[in-house]
Amino acid sequence: MKSEGSVVLVGGYGMVGAQLAKLLRERHPDLPLVIAGRRLEPAESLARQLGGAVGAVVDVRAPSPLAGLAARPRAVISLVNDPEDHLLLSASSDGVAVLDITRWTSRLKAAVLRLAGKPSRAPVLLSSAWMAGLVPRLVAGAAWRLGRVERIEVGIRFSLSDQAGPDSVEYMDRLGLSFEVTEGGEERQVVPLTDGRRVTFSDGRSTRVFRLDTPEQATLPVVLGARTVATRLGFDSGAVTWGLAAMQRLGVLRLLQHPRLTSLRRALLASNGTGGEAAWVADVEGERGAARIEVVDPRGQAHLTAVGALMGAERLLGLDGAPPPAAGVWLPEHDPRPESALATLRACGVQVRFEERLKQEAA
Repeated sequence: MKSEGSVVLVGGYGMVGAQLAKLLRERHPDLPLVIAGRRLEPAESLARQLGGAVGAVVDVRAPSPLAGLAARPRAVISLVNDPEDHLLLSASSDGVAVLDITRWTSRLKAAVLRLAGKPSRAPVLLSSAWMAGLVPRLVAGAAWRLGRVERIEVGIRFSLSDQAGPDSVEYMDRLGLSFEVTEGGEERQVVPLTDGRRVTFSDGRSTRVFRLDTPEQATLPVVLGARTVATRLGFDSGAVTWGLAAMQRLGVLRLLQHPRLTSLRRALLASNGTGGEAAWVADVEGERGAARIEVVDPRGQAHLTAVGALMGAERLLGLDGAPPPAAGVWLPEHDPRPESALATLRACGVQVRFEERLKQEAA
């Protein structure tokens, strides 16, 4: 079977990729899928399980990763790290639409700069960060009714019993490095695992959360004009959260940044668990009021990330009831349609609470 007009899932047999493939097959059974990665056997195995799909080898380390495909695909979804941007650049130069969910802040900025000035032949949706861009997508959906955005506070609760692939714990590589945030309209540097706060979820559980480098802290001030954006992370184990915060204060995490210690650094939070609940909450304040968004996925972070990737794929392909985006670089917050986002989340078994408090207009 040829891959012409197909959607290629690079890393499609990984933990997130396999769940995304199943979601796409369930919601769009006629969509031709190619399950791709560095190894053909697991790609073909999942393709057989899905039915009507194709397995293929796509190695992001190769200068032209898509050269081995039988035909030019309709779109590429990048579910694995693309360290040299080979996949991103080759697809976009060939006019193939791209969804990338793997980039942390510095690499997202690098992608935008690399694509700047190049002829735009297809859309590129950089739907990175936690849960494949769900946070900025839903925040933008809430913000459009609130007027000028003053403050966005995001708290993430990470379950240590959750399943996590190797790319999922790459944020350990960032915990020893300061990063830039916007506060009160001014940029400043902060250190991860500092500036702790408590976040209470609707289940009554209070979680201590600390600063973390995530892309929406760079993109939301630009796209929405938000004057303050802060994302914090905490674990469902208070001991682990405080232990990491203590390691930060003692300078241990900075010492662990040496390349030779990468395996040890990531092993601190590597998980072989059977699954845990994923949860995050966002408080958005604007000139016309405030809103709180709470998202809980009983099936865990990998599933929630797959749902975020599903929404990005449907947006890229125009399968969500709106025309596909034009050629160029796009972010999740460029599509503030809360009704569509909430409907997709709930259809996928994700629990969503949305509370809005608008100020009374003067008579």
